[in-house]
Amino acid sequence: MINSNNTNALGIIFPNTYDELVSELTGERLMASIPFAGRYRIIDFVLSSMVNCGIDNITVLVRENYFSLLDHLGSGREWDLTRKNGGLNIFPPFAQKNMGVYNGKVGMLASILGFLKSQKEKYVIMSDANIAFNFDFKALLDAHIASEADITVAYTKEELPESIMNSDDLNKGMYYTLDLEEDRIKKIHINSQESGVQNFSMNIYVFGREYLIKMINDAYMGGSVYFERDILIPHLDDIKVNGYEYKEYTARIGSLKGYFDENMRLLDNKNLEALFGKNPIYTKIRDDNPTRYLNGSCAKNVMVADGCVIEGEIENCILFRGVKIGKGAKVKNSILMQDTVIEEGAVAEYIITDKKAKITKDKELRGTDTFPVFVAKKQMV
Repeated sequence: MINSNNTNALGIIFPNTYDELVSELTGERLMASIPFAGRYRIIDFVLSSMVNCGIDNITVLVRENYFSLLDHLGSGREWDLTRKNGGLNIFPPFAQKNMGVYNGKVGMLASILGFLKSQKEKYVIMSDANIAFNFDFKALLDAHIASEADITVAYTKEELPESIMNSDDLNKGMYYTLDLEEDRIKKIHINSQESGVQNFSMNIYVFGREYLIKMINDAYMGGSVYFERDILIPHLDDIKVNGYEYKEYTARIGSLKGYFDENMRLLDNKNLEALFGKNPIYTKIRDDNPTRYLNGSCAKNVMVADGCVIEGEIENCILFRGVKIGKGAKVKNSILMQDTVIEEGAVAEYIITDKKAKITKDKELRGTDTFPVFVAKKQMV
């Protein structure tokens, strides 16, 4: 059941952040609508977590490439967000007069200041959509209120992924690590190259709605672009910014290899339970038949969504909805997205297929655990 106890906060989600980190998967979609864990999209996790904590007024600020996200979210019915007041609000660029495509979060938030001023909630919870988690936003909000901080930032303790540390392209997005004294953030590092365990920001923030409105209005008038670089970092001595350590399971998507690894980790029941066992994760419903395993098929250690037809062998695989594995085909250590077809006698190992890809009869396609092969949407091999 979705939590009916309303939380005095509205949610804002930025679905385009870090699109460039997984450019193979974001050619026709944004980071938030990347398929994950068999039947979900990345945005399902932050959206469901907010709804499960009683947040029923959620705004999604899209920038570009958002058709697939609009198709996935629809009216918000699956998340119980079809409402007269609040519910799911999707703001594209050019939603208001004189607004262009946004460069950073300051401009995006400035474009909805009129909307924010008209809302009734006391607090705002702001999040990107590049991490799969089952987050207790109510606990985060409670910690923020108890600390009397101006802003609270969620973070994890983990080593920085090599994929983002080794990137020389700042267009792939800035990431942030935090220096704390007790709970207060004293310094924020941009694109740190430090090794070892870091306080790695999740880019999840809590503040008062009125405080956010004033902060964004002042920053936008002053020409600021990036929320972290232009607002937080210069004012750490002037305002109280606290950290909130998130200790539960996370799957942070930072590269194609990282996407592969985070999916494959879910074949371990311990990780699967950690991500899905706490509260339900909702997603778009697709009315498919149950998966069928025909005579001669074999499946070992797999996660298989509904609507699949398995005639061959699959091992250590994640299959999204509607995948077909032909007779005599052998697929190992692979992620096959929706409606992928592996024809009779084909062999595939360490591959990622996008939607409606096809591996034709008797073909062999092999990657490695360090370099999985990617087959683009609707591509035939």
